[in-house]
This record gives sequence, structure tokens and C-alpha cells, in this order.
Amino acid sequence: MSTPATTGPNGGPHTAAKAGDAHITVRDLTMAFGSFVLMHDLNFVVRRADVFIIMGGSGCGKSTLLRHLIGLIEPAKGEILYGKENFTTASPEERERILRRVGILYQSGALFSSMTLAENIALPLGEFTALSAAEIREVAALKLALVGLKGFEDFYPSQISGGMQKRAGLARAMALDPEILFFDEPSAGLDPISSRLLDELILELRDSLGSTIVVVTHELASIFTIANNSIFLDVDARTMTASGDPKVLRDHSDNPNVRRFLTRGAEDGEARTHG
Repeated sequence: MSTPATTGPNGGPHTAAKAGDAHITVRDLTMAFGSFVLMHDLNFVVRRADVFIIMGGSGCGKSTLLRHLIGLIEPAKGEILYGKENFTTASPEERERILRRVGILYQSGALFSSMTLAENIALPLGEFTALSAAEIREVAALKLALVGLKGFEDFYPSQISGGMQKRAGLARAMALDPEILFFDEPSAGLDPISSRLLDELILELRDSLGSTIVVVTHELASIFTIANNSIFLDVDARTMTASGDPKVLRDHSDNPNVRRFLTRGAEDGEARTHG
């Protein structure tokens, strides 16, 4: 199935591509801090329209890997490609151009508390587009409506709930119509209902916009609800020890650490009730 064409904030369509094509490719990646190697020999592909989970126990480097993927940390070894473009060896200008196609939702939502929701979303639009003030306001309202926050344009972050703040942060991440959305522990701090609503929103975005979505999380309910692909980072082995659909890994992996993580150590019969 072809990825639906989307229109950027300047009115131009994104480059047509097919779901299933390689969108992010990681080759022989090593993450290290000085002589300490956190993870080595990471090799995986995130395909277009995937909901791709980076999972593993505490301290395995999930969020660190996300920071490598967006260039905040340089790899000790290996490379990252976006499509056919080598992000690792790209110039700063080329990286900036590549990252214009990316949106990021951090754990906190990262909203500016002194600005309204509409003003938060307007920031990237004002910096990177030629839209007028009226057009920026209209786009901001549309993005908020897309995440279920129609009518909240003039609210401040402190005036809305934590779950709504996450959705507002997602609206800002979507301001420039990104092809790829990164989520760092999106369910952190949310109650189960808000977490479930965010999961449903992620799937709606994938289905309606054809977005590729990469999520760092250890929340099993979310993993089994939204993911069609994943990697497991093993803190003991210091590398990835499994990849694929998390439900398949839960039921068929021969790696005890993977099974233990995906069942929370429960007996097999009880574990199957999670999915």
C-alpha cells in the first residue's frame, strides 16, 4: 500500500514513497561514553509506516539510542541513514534539512509555560515557513484539533492536564508535517486512560497520515497495542538480542531475557492475557 501523500506547511507535497520502504537504517552502531560501551553492533531497519518500538530494561540505552538517531549524540562507530541519505556523515546543513522531516515528543512534552498552546505550535512555523501570522494561527488550530484539543488554542500548559500537555506537545511536533515522529516514553506520568488515548492517537496518525513512528517505551500495554515492529536492547549482552513484532517475540522468542521482559516474568498462560 502506498503511503498517503501529505502536504508540507509551505504547500508542497512530501516526496512520495511506499509503506514498507526503509525509512531509517542503522548499521553496526556502537554507543559509548569514553571507554564504556553501552551498546554495540546495533543493526536494524525502521520501515515507512512502521510503529517501531525501542524496548528493554532500565539503563539499557533506549533514550540514548533515540538521541543518536536525531544527532544529539554521535556514535562511537557505525552509521544512520534516512532513506538513502547518510545522516552520520552529513554536513550540519544537510542534517538540518533531514531533521525538518522529523518531529519529536519528549517525556515532558517540552512546552514553553509562558506561551499559549497556539503560540507553542507557532514557533517552528514562524521560524521555518513563509506563512503569514493569520495562516500560522490557522495551522496551529488545525494541529490542535488533530490531537483532540480544538478550542484550547489560548490555554497555557499549566491550565490543562498532563495527558493534554502530551497531546499539545505532539501537535507542536507535527507542526511542520514530519514524515517521522519520535516519542520518548510518551506514557510516562499518565494514568491508564490517558495512556490508552495517546496510544489510539498514535495509531490514528499512522493510519491517516502514513507517518513512521518510533517509540521508546517499556510499557507493555502500549507495546502490544501499537507496535508492528521492535528491537530489544539487552542490558546484560550490551547489544540488541531480538527484533520483530513484540507479540511474536513474546510467544515464540527463544531468548529468556526477551520473554521475561515481555511477560514481566509471569507464567506463560498469564502472560498471554496482556495481548
